[in-house]
Amino acid sequence: MKRGYQGSPSGPPQSRLKPNPEGDTLFLEDENTKNFARKVADHYSARTNQTLEEREASPIIHLKKLNNWIKSVLIQLYARRGDVVLDLACGKGGDLIKWDKANVGYYVGIDIAEGSIEDCRTRYNGDADQNQRRKKFSFPARLLCGDCFEVRLDRELADDAPFDLCSCQFALHYSWSTEARARRALSNISALLRPGGILIGTMPDANVIIKKLREAEGLEFGNGVFWIRFDEDFVDKVTYNSISFLFDVYPC
Repeated sequence: MKRGYQGSPSGPPQSRLKPNPEGDTLFLEDENTKNFARKVADHYSARTNQTLEEREASPIIHLKKLNNWIKSVLIQLYARRGDVVLDLACGKGGDLIKWDKANVGYYVGIDIAEGSIEDCRTRYNGDADQNQRRKKFSFPARLLCGDCFEVRLDRELADDAPFDLCSCQFALHYSWSTEARARRALSNISALLRPGGILIGTMPDANVIIKKLREAEGLEFGNGVFWIRFDEDFVDKVTYNSISFLFDVYPC
């Protein structure tokens, strides 16, 4: 059950939803967009939890540790004791310990991958595999499976809102597959945060990606861990407001 609010019987003031432009839902329901979302969900659902030994053997372990450090710093800087937190694209619950250390009061996690949500629920309940660290968490939590860049979350989370803090770590770029999905993502965030609430997040640096595109001989570049390919619209390597490219990360 979410923490109480000291201020008024009706709770804290809520932000007003700013709906997407008329006709916007046509883009949200586009079949290519839904196929892309399903591909992302299937990719993360298929990934299994790793033991500590397997994690340490990963060729990108130092990158993973850097990413974890970045998230830890953001959470410690902006989360306050008793905060009501919305974690978009929460994954398998790898940040639960970070939220616990920040002494948050209530946590809602949403992810598009059903397998990830099940792993997150297992981790929260302390039922992880014997090779995983077990941890009982001090805050109540609600975990949901859904596409937070397509569904109107103000309807789904009416009993949980408003939130003091919203976090979206290494996932917000998935909403940029269409303008409509990007608008829905930002609309959900603004509607669910209380006035003065905080959004924290991380995403790829577009300037770095475009710089590497211009340095590449063709329309693709990468290494043993990642690969990015731009479509033929960018043969002149000139970017516009809308960018379309494929981005694959190989499991490590």
